[in-house]
Amino acid sequence: MYYETIQIDFNSDEAIYIQLRNQIILGIATSRIQEGDTLPSVRQLADNIGINMHTVNKAYSVLRQEGLLSIDRRKGAVISIDADKLYAMQELREDLQVILAKAVCKNISKEEVHQLVDEIYSNYADET
Repeated sequence: MYYETIQIDFNSDEAIYIQLRNQIILGIATSRIQEGDTLPSVRQLADNIGINMHTVNKAYSVLRQEGLLSIDRRKGAVISIDADKLYAMQELREDLQVILAKAVCKNISKEEVHQLVDEIYSNYADET
């Protein structure tokens, strides 16, 4: 199961809940986690990874706010991808503005960015 491969870098400056969120997003993008899949309970995942339950709860909450997760009282946390593409595009635009500004500061060309995006995007399923 994908969740057993989640690795947390406790020495990273990145918050643990963000690391967990990012790994779940990567799991969805690479089709290792599918629409309708149920995530482990907060307690199960916390025990499996060796982190605090509140940290897992925060990651799940962020994923829910981002439209990637829904909470079902009977099933628990379920991958439920929000179809609101307009919102997703706006969010992507905001994230990319900062990332691309950093690239410009480091003298990374537009062509190099395009090549990198193509390379990364080719790793994800369901290219459109």
